Amino acid sequence: MFDDFYGLTGRPFQLTPDPNFYFESTTHRKALSYLGYGMAQGEGFIVITGEVGAGKSTLVAHLMQKIDRSQMTVGQVVTSNLDGEELVHVVAQSFGLDVEGHDKASALGAIESFLHEEAREGRRCMLVVDESQNLSVEALEELRMLSNFQLGAHPLLQTLLLGQPEFRQVLAEHQDLEQLRQRVIAAHHLGPMEPGEIEPYIRHRLKCVGWQGNPEFDQQIFAELHEATGGIPRKVNQVATRLLLLGAVEQRTRIDSVMLSTVLKEMRSDHAFPETASGSMPKLAPAPGPGPVKHAVYPEAVSAGPSHGAAVDFEAMLAERDAQIAELQQAVIELSHALERNGAEDDELVARVDAFGRRLDEQERSVREVLAMLIEWVETGQPPRVAA
Repeated sequence: MFDDFYGLTGRPFQLTPDPNFYFESTTHRKALSYLGYGMAQGEGFIVITGEVGAGKSTLVAHLMQKIDRSQMTVGQVVTSNLDGEELVHVVAQSFGLDVEGHDKASALGAIESFLHEEAREGRRCMLVVDESQNLSVEALEELRMLSNFQLGAHPLLQTLLLGQPEFRQVLAEHQDLEQLRQRVIAAHHLGPMEPGEIEPYIRHRLKCVGWQGNPEFDQQIFAELHEATGGIPRKVNQVATRLLLLGAVEQRTRIDSVMLSTVLKEMRSDHAFPETASGSMPKLAPAPGPGPVKHAVYPEAVSAGPSHGAAVDFEAMLAERDAQIAELQQAVIELSHALERNGAEDDELVARVDAFGRRLDEQERSVREVLAMLIEWVETGQPPRVAA
């Protein structure tokens, strides 16, 4: 209805993931960086988590568009509420395998043969598992066992796990998942969009369906929209769809705050946002950052002894340097503000700002050196040499 009224060629805020509407927010750009790093390693597990509606599926759909299918074969598992044996059969089906018989051994044999054939044809294989928070520990262990398939020294299968925040916690804390944790080589938690990203997000999706400026939007509506939705893309889409529908019904060419208030009131009464059915919609708490990831530390390395301890040391070093950098950055900001208040002639403040800036540069160089050693470790499989 509203697409005809506003002259649009389609629905700009549909809830179904569509890579053609992909919007690269800050958190999605970071996620793609982690994905790129993980895929370059060609092994182990990549983990992407996020709230419901954060854009995980759209991100993966965007990634699938960019993959050269002549170089990589991808299987996707959407129904993940399965036990271990069921999951093995679903994985086989995701790669188009018709398993003779219905026993687990036949399915595993078919998968291994398929992976070997793909490798001989020069293609890598990736398995994408959505809604991973529904997987049992047994099923996760089956996925880990699939990652053991090799051709010579080359792993045959890499797995991308998508899940809600609780999956991140289970993966980090469950005592039976230590071996899987050691094979996670990259992880990222998709947070909400920033307040300043709502306007470009809205305009981007509208332009994808031929928007020519009708309707217009009052500027303050974007901040209000972020506060109402917490910056979660799917919630933004829900509210924006209602706004356009209301605009078409009332034949409005400009969307304003009064219309937004009306829509939000209707959505609360409809329980569109159940968690805010009473009272005003609160701001969502910021999403937690990505947790520590053990980069390509395998059971063989752990059993060897020193490398396991080295992994813990490097994670501690990174955490310490991150904290130091954050402290230094805050100090530089505070000193800069003080310098603006007191005037440029305050030589002492200028000297302090310069000193903190040098310390910040030193800490960032230190972090880069540690990361370089970690990457070397990932690529060679040998713990880096650390000066005594």
